[in-house]
Amino acid sequence: MRARKILDKWLLMTEAKELQPKTGTTTICIMCRDGVVLAADRRASGGGMVLHKRALKIVPITDSIAVTTSGNVSDVQLMTKLAKAEIKLKDVQVYRPTTVREAANLVAGMLYSTFRRPSMILSIASLMMAGRDKDGFHGYELSPDGSVMEIKDFAADGSGMVFALGVLETLYKKNLSVDEGIKLAVKAVNAALQRDTASGNGIDVVTITDKGIQTVIEKELELRLEA
Repeated sequence: MRARKILDKWLLMTEAKELQPKTGTTTICIMCRDGVVLAADRRASGGGMVLHKRALKIVPITDSIAVTTSGNVSDVQLMTKLAKAEIKLKDVQVYRPTTVREAANLVAGMLYSTFRRPSMILSIASLMMAGRDKDGFHGYELSPDGSVMEIKDFAADGSGMVFALGVLETLYKKNLSVDEGIKLAVKAVNAALQRDTASGNGIDVVTITDKGIQTVIEKELELRLEA
């Protein structure tokens, strides 16, 4: 009887997952010799429709750490709010700024717990965290299941990642500058915009350098036919 109840619950969760609107995005992280470049498109989609044309997918967590976001919008918004609060609390507790590695592991633990929480709707929040601390610049991939992978060169996430990765694999060079990284990020996101229906409507590019977190590109793409 107990096994049957567990099976029934699993089937219900599977059906709920299938009923969830399909979403997509394109986010990129590029490690450079003098900083980190983060880039993302602006389209929020669901069930084959464009739900929002000006979604901001790069979120500052501290003055020196930022994340790119993909997944369910509500899960992503909640996770970034919790990350900001938990990291600030940790800074107060240990009397020093949290390192990027510590922040990544802290958020990964939250993702692990959320992903395995029994729910009719599966929680999906995938992040790429990058920042600067006393040891330099660092980047990490934080998967929805809570796994952590360090980014040594570049990474991409979302439904458009297959197109972006093709550009990054071809054009990325070690020790490139932030300026070169910005140009490469634009090319990679543009490839996804051309071929991935869930990515589009614009691009945002953010850099993390010794000067802090700066938005260097905010571009909206409009496609209108005039009668």
